Amino acid sequence: MRNKTIQFKIMAYNICVICLIGAIFSITSYVTAYQKVVLVAENSVAYHVKSISSYYREAYEKMVNLVLNCGERNMVELKTLGRLETVAEKKKGLEYSRLVNNFCAVTGYDGYISKLCVFGEEDIYISAGYAYSSVDDARRIRRAPWFARELGKGRYAYKLDLVDSPFYREEEQLLPVVMENGGYGAREWTALFLSPKLYQDKLEQDSNGNSVIVSTHEGQWIAAVGIAASGEGYKELMAELLESGKGEGEFERVIGQQKCFVSYSQDARSGILVAEIMDMGALKSDSMLLLQTVALIFLACAGLGITLTFLFGKVVRKPIARLVKHVEHMAEGSLSPDAALESPDEIGTIGKAINAMGGEIERLMERRLEDEKEKSRLEIQMLQAQINPHFLYNTLDSIKWIAVIQKNSGIVKAVTSLSKLMKNMAKGVNQRITLREELDLVNDYVTIEKLKYAEMFDFQVEAQREELYGARIVKLTLQPLVENAIFSGIEPSGKSGTIRIRIREKDQCLYVSVEDDGIGIDPETLPTLLDNTEKLKGDRMSSIGMPNVDRRLKLIYGEEFGLLVESCQEGTGEDCEWRRGFTKVTVKIPLEFQSAETFVF
Repeated sequence: MRNKTIQFKIMAYNICVICLIGAIFSITSYVTAYQKVVLVAENSVAYHVKSISSYYREAYEKMVNLVLNCGERNMVELKTLGRLETVAEKKKGLEYSRLVNNFCAVTGYDGYISKLCVFGEEDIYISAGYAYSSVDDARRIRRAPWFARELGKGRYAYKLDLVDSPFYREEEQLLPVVMENGGYGAREWTALFLSPKLYQDKLEQDSNGNSVIVSTHEGQWIAAVGIAASGEGYKELMAELLESGKGEGEFERVIGQQKCFVSYSQDARSGILVAEIMDMGALKSDSMLLLQTVALIFLACAGLGITLTFLFGKVVRKPIARLVKHVEHMAEGSLSPDAALESPDEIGTIGKAINAMGGEIERLMERRLEDEKEKSRLEIQMLQAQINPHFLYNTLDSIKWIAVIQKNSGIVKAVTSLSKLMKNMAKGVNQRITLREELDLVNDYVTIEKLKYAEMFDFQVEAQREELYGARIVKLTLQPLVENAIFSGIEPSGKSGTIRIRIREKDQCLYVSVEDDGIGIDPETLPTLLDNTEKLKGDRMSSIGMPNVDRRLKLIYGEEFGLLVESCQEGTGEDCEWRRGFTKVTVKIPLEFQSAETFVF
């Protein structure tokens, strides 16, 4: 067994030191030269990205200037054009259309302008471009879902978006620039629709073999070359670049198990992002000159002992290289065992230990993942289990008071509302429903409580805009907050009050506030109100609903979301919105709708 030990092999093949020296010189030369090649390649990629971005910026500025010229009467006089009702007006309109066509040609991008038009509420006055024209073009543009959004953009920082074509027999998506004309009296607009082929053709014309992606500021892909159909890893990369908010930069990262160099540039005015991805492995496969240099150095040393070098590489170097490669794969996340590592020598012993360690790590990771999932599921169930019995208790208490005080059909009304609430809870407390459906549940609850408290409080709902009623929210988020407003705000005050729900959006987040003009919260209690999900002592804001609603939202959406609480007691602050005390609890969650098509930006 002595001939199988590392010590024996080193002693037997000590002559390989000569080849080792040659290998060191070869590798050193290769690494030095390769680093220079990489540096040149990275600088070339960065310059290429800036060149393409500059070309797109120039095209964008020409398109915006063209729209501004048409819209501000620098190029056409719409006042003399009229409504195209007479022969003279129609002739004048044709002359202006030819003029607009000529200006499109002067820009050099006329082949990419789907449509440039000046239009009113019903008709197109002037039109140019390769898209088919229709008498319904003006109405199609004005009825497009993106029309109002495009009008609201700034003239000198107009962010481009990719939208569906509003024109007859046009299926491709377009990049619109829409502005309202000034000084004409009646409402008139100028719109330019640019084809994404401009961006695609530029990429294909200047292709250098790397992957290049062009997207809008919202992450919509306009053009791409060298990208696989699946786009694995690239969508996440573009989203990360847009989220970073940096105008330009370079860095290295792994995409699809390949080490890549990324250079990007985003135009601050148009929002167009250009990113080029260079596969670092391609540099090694194409560096023939470097390989030839390394081969010459190595052959000079290999002449002294090529046979011993072969034996050394086969007996010692190969197992070690295989072991290192396997460890690298483990570092990348591949923990599958390799039976070839388990040879009868010392390296084989290490290989057996590494295979066993990889299997144990994989089992521990799977177990850890299952434990975390189970922990989150149980924590959510526990929080929900605290909220639901508390709600049922208060509801049944309301029915008891109705039975004692009224002894009439009011019980039917209360039981009906309770039945609706329990039916909805049985479908799943953790599911997400629309805000309108959540408010229906709150209205059922308020109906029950108003039967108990008669005219003690009023209930109001206000929304920033109607579309927000379609936003999604976790079921039974608002009911505990309304419950706290009644029992901990209005009722202890001994006076009639108002509970108001306000709905608004900001920075792609939904804010729903529940406000009451009750007794308010003690300033000493307010900072720690949401810290503990256990039931608090005392009567004021003692319900377990609020802390647990906050915890439930954080578990579902993340720690940056949840509840925000504001309050002051009567006579404790001059800046209170209410004349007496008040409490305002605000729900902050991401703004999302039932489908991607109705998402509001």
